[in-house]
Amino acid sequence: TLFRSPKLSVAEAHVEARAGPPQSNVSLRTGKTAGDSPTFYREAFPVYKATGPKTDRIDVLFLHGQSFTSKTWQDLGTLSLLAENGYRAISLDLPGYGMSLDSKAKASEQGRVDYILRIIETLGLKEPVLVSPSMSGLFSLPLVLLQGERLKGFVPIAPVGTKSYSAEQYQRVQIPTLIVYGDRDTNLGTQSLENLRQIPKHTIAMLTDAKHACYMDQPRQFHQVLLSFLNSLK
Repeated sequence: TLFRSPKLSVAEAHVEARAGPPQSNVSLRTGKTAGDSPTFYREAFPVYKATGPKTDRIDVLFLHGQSFTSKTWQDLGTLSLLAENGYRAISLDLPGYGMSLDSKAKASEQGRVDYILRIIETLGLKEPVLVSPSMSGLFSLPLVLLQGERLKGFVPIAPVGTKSYSAEQYQRVQIPTLIVYGDRDTNLGTQSLENLRQIPKHTIAMLTDAKHACYMDQPRQFHQVLLSFLNSLK
């Protein structure tokens, strides 16, 4: 099969388009999870031809910043690019953003951890790489620090909340981490870097001539470092 069937029901989903390089087509679709916190998502995944699907494919889950939604990653071409390179890429509208209703799950740290874990289970993701810019650090950091073993990798992009945790907590994180920030982001970029670099298995990628939303300012640089990191996890 192309990908694992979700363990929980998905309320709706439809295919939007197909495109891609000769060795694999790319399917793009949108959907909404069922349950207490219905979440809108966008997904791109490779459709292989004669060679069949790759068994070592990595799933990548994208969160978003306060001024953005799941559509940001589609508009940047990130979802399609990853699918063209053999990855399954999913971006979410977090509770209260885009086409996802607000949820009481985001009111507490444990609630946010449980929310992301529920999404991972619902969409049938196996140890995904979690990409988390800015505001979404409120969701990703507690998960990485409390249950990082559920992830294959972590890509924080100047996330909020890094100063809320101790050096000892960061040093316990054992998953490979790509720390991304813009060289012109002198606030959250530098602050998050100083905290996150205490994670033992980290790599730092500074995007040049880029501000806080560095992946928006320099998408080509961002895509290059992200693909390089993902390839290193295979």
